[in-house]
Amino acid sequence: MLRGLYDWTMSLAGSRYALWALAAVAFIESSFFPIPPDVIMIPMIIAAPRRAFLIAGVATVASVLGGLFGYYIGAFLFETVGQPIFDFYGKTDAVAAFSEQFNAYGAWAVLIAGITPFPFKVITIMSGATGLSLPVFFFSAIVARSLRFFLVAALLWKFGAPIRDFIERRLGLVFIIFCVLLFGGFILVGAL
Repeated sequence: MLRGLYDWTMSLAGSRYALWALAAVAFIESSFFPIPPDVIMIPMIIAAPRRAFLIAGVATVASVLGGLFGYYIGAFLFETVGQPIFDFYGKTDAVAAFSEQFNAYGAWAVLIAGITPFPFKVITIMSGATGLSLPVFFFSAIVARSLRFFLVAALLWKFGAPIRDFIERRLGLVFIIFCVLLFGGFILVGAL
């Protein structure tokens, strides 16, 4: 099953809809979806390294736009949409205590969540819910998401072939590492 998913994702990287799929996943991941765009972005770059920076640019723009949507959810739809998302991540009780200090360090929170496996959507929604300055949020999101996606793109562009071999030979290990990082981000959310 894992090999089939990997092969499908690699074939998607060569399809004419690959950039649209990446943009959709990057957008919704920044506002409510739990799967990061790296799942599509990495195979796309491995399959077409000459397009690495275009792919990173699409992921960055879509992710920042999705972050703005997450901010909107927090600012205007928190009770109906944001609260259920926080309930899903187990953050309901921490919202009140966290929101008092959030704006003092909001730019750092956006930067850290935007670069690490920490669920970015929690920070985008919290930014809107607490009234973090929109320009501060926007520029922090641009910096964070650019760093994350362009660093991955640069590494894959530079070392793509050996990394592809590694992934294809050790797909199970790569999947386990990815899951540990993904669930580590969720556990970190629960620890805050």
